[in-house]
Amino acid sequence: MQKKELLYIQIANNLEYQIKHEVFKVGDKLPSLRTICIEKGVSLSTATQAFFELENRGLIESRPQSGYYVSLSPEKFRAIPETSKPIIVNSGSKHDEMMSMVIKNFDQAQITLSSAMLSPDLVPIAKLNKSILNATRSLKDSGVSYSKDGSIRLKTQIAKRAITWGGKLQVKDIITTGGSIDSMSFCLLALTKRGDTIIVESPVFFGILRLAGSLGLNVLELPTNPITGIEVEAVKKALEKKKIAACILVSNFSNPLGSCMTDENKKAVVELMEKHNVPLIEDDLYADLYFGNHRPTSCKTFDESGIVLWCGSFSKTLVSGYRVGWVVAGKFHEQVARAKQFHSMYSSTITHEAIGDFLEIGRYEHHLIKLRQILYRNSLQLQRCISEYFPEDTKFTRPIGSMNLWIELNKKYDTLDLYNKAIAKKISITPGRIYTMQNQFNNCFKLSYGKLWNEQTENAIKLLGKFTRQL
Repeated sequence: MQKKELLYIQIANNLEYQIKHEVFKVGDKLPSLRTICIEKGVSLSTATQAFFELENRGLIESRPQSGYYVSLSPEKFRAIPETSKPIIVNSGSKHDEMMSMVIKNFDQAQITLSSAMLSPDLVPIAKLNKSILNATRSLKDSGVSYSKDGSIRLKTQIAKRAITWGGKLQVKDIITTGGSIDSMSFCLLALTKRGDTIIVESPVFFGILRLAGSLGLNVLELPTNPITGIEVEAVKKALEKKKIAACILVSNFSNPLGSCMTDENKKAVVELMEKHNVPLIEDDLYADLYFGNHRPTSCKTFDESGIVLWCGSFSKTLVSGYRVGWVVAGKFHEQVARAKQFHSMYSSTITHEAIGDFLEIGRYEHHLIKLRQILYRNSLQLQRCISEYFPEDTKFTRPIGSMNLWIELNKKYDTLDLYNKAIAKKISITPGRIYTMQNQFNNCFKLSYGKLWNEQTENAIKLLGKFTRQL
């Protein structure tokens, strides 16, 4: 027994040496257990013990259906940003100007680290083209006519996939849309009126802020933890003290924080919404990009009364240009369907049918398995680069899914200055100030890693670190 223990410790020590001397770098995949068995002439049990030892040392992580990867070593860990503490002072004009500038400059960048979307080299274009062809063959009039009720094939696949998060859906429950922003637009149009107040996380995706502003809604930003999401107690107090028309939450891997609400918090928030009869609009478009063992639940999972309007999209997980989204509006189904009829009437025919075909023949799951592995490795690489190239007091989040990393610099920095320096070098980032209507997050910014990692990307982040030190 002693000899066996020494053998697995020896294997672990050898691998640790290689990791610390960057033979295996952060994000690299280690040899499989089978390979270790063959190369070292040991049993599977011994190889497994060696990998468990490395996990206990914090050097590697296991990814389901993928293997073991080098994680960020403990000595390079940085602090995580604290729970946000938004103040109730609106400064909308500055926010609008900055956001318009950032969006306008998206196309100028050669290295895009700002937008939470997949680059074309991570999209299975050839297979999607086959589904487009299948759609034109199967649709009446080859898909050139309007589709009044949306793609039944797409709705069927969305309903079937609800089993992955504990949902119980029927085809008739689903309203198809042109993306999650469309879905949220129809929900807000159906449920709110100008002058109403809605509650959101802080920071929150700037598209939600723009949407609310265009509808004349007041936005109440609530404290949000970078790991567990919106603070339940803050939600409770807001509902008790103010007249709230609706709540919008990105419950799983929010943009920009990447926070993921716990099951306990999701259930608690849903119960609060039911108690106060306030609709909860859940934007759940990132959940399929989890790095763990299984897809997280949704707030809709705990919805017994129909108070949750569950919105989703394939824009972040598969292809953005097809504009395929949906909403399951619960007890508000008729109001939301009417809002869609007034403002959009019909959904895209061919692209919705094509995504339905893509899911039906099993290509989506295969795509996700590969994509999650890539995004996880990218997240580790990005964390390593921030640790190496940015000032020592830099804080950043620890993504457990999706493609966003939130970075907090010392209070003395203004990331708008960093943004201007970066865009001058054709590198795009998003300054933290555009994720709030308040005067906060001026020292924060977000980077996205939805592209293949390469030397050009690492050099761009190294340059950002250099700029930060010069500010």
